[in-house]
Amino acid sequence: MERLKNKPLLKGAFCITTFIFWTILIQTVDVQPVGVNETDVGFAALNCRFHRMTGTNMTLYLITDWLGLVPVFLCMAFATLGLIQWIKRKNLLQVDADILLLGIYYVIVIFAYLIFEMVPINYRPILIAGRMEASYPSSTTLLVLSVMPTLLFQADRRLKNTSARNIIRIFTIFFSTFMVIGRLLSGVHWFTDIVGSVMLSAGLFYTYKAFVLSYGRKKQ
Repeated sequence: MERLKNKPLLKGAFCITTFIFWTILIQTVDVQPVGVNETDVGFAALNCRFHRMTGTNMTLYLITDWLGLVPVFLCMAFATLGLIQWIKRKNLLQVDADILLLGIYYVIVIFAYLIFEMVPINYRPILIAGRMEASYPSSTTLLVLSVMPTLLFQADRRLKNTSARNIIRIFTIFFSTFMVIGRLLSGVHWFTDIVGSVMLSAGLFYTYKAFVLSYGRKKQ
C-alpha cells in the first residue's frame, strides 16, 4: 500500500525534474534569434522545422483558446462543491481533504502560469493582436493537462456508476488529446513549448495525486 502511495510522488518528482532540465536545455541548446523581432529561441532548428511544417492556423487557435474555458469551468465546479461542503459542515477543515488539496493544487497551477508570464523563456512564433506574448510553457496546454486529469481522478473516487466513469474517461482523453494536438498544429507555439507543458502538468498532477492518496480521505 505504501508503494502505491509513493509511486505517483516518484512520477511527479521525475516529471518536474525533467521539466527543469528541459527548461535549462531550451535556454542553452541551439539558441538562435529566429523568433519574432529576432528574439532567441532554443532548439531553433527543431522548432523552426516543425513550425514550417504546421504553418499557422488561427481558426484552430481560436477554437482551442475558447475550449480552454472548459477546465476553468471545471475548477469552478469543484470550488462550488467545496463551498457547499463548507456551508453544510460549518467548518472548512471538515471539507473533504481531497477537495481542499485540489484547491491548493489549482492555486499552484495558476502560480506556475504567472511565473512564466512574468519571466518569459521565449515568445510565440507569431504576434497575437500585434503583440509579443510569452510562449513557454503553453499556458492552455498546461491548464488542460493539469485540470482534466483531476476530473477523471475525482470521478473514479466519487462515482459508483461504471458507465458514468467510462464516459468521463473517454471525454477527458479525447478532449485533452484534441487540445494538445490543436495547440501544436495551430502554430502559435513552438514545439518545445508544448513538450514543456506536458512535463510540468504531469509532474504537478502526480504530486497532487500522491498527496491525496496519503492524506485525502473523504469525510463520511
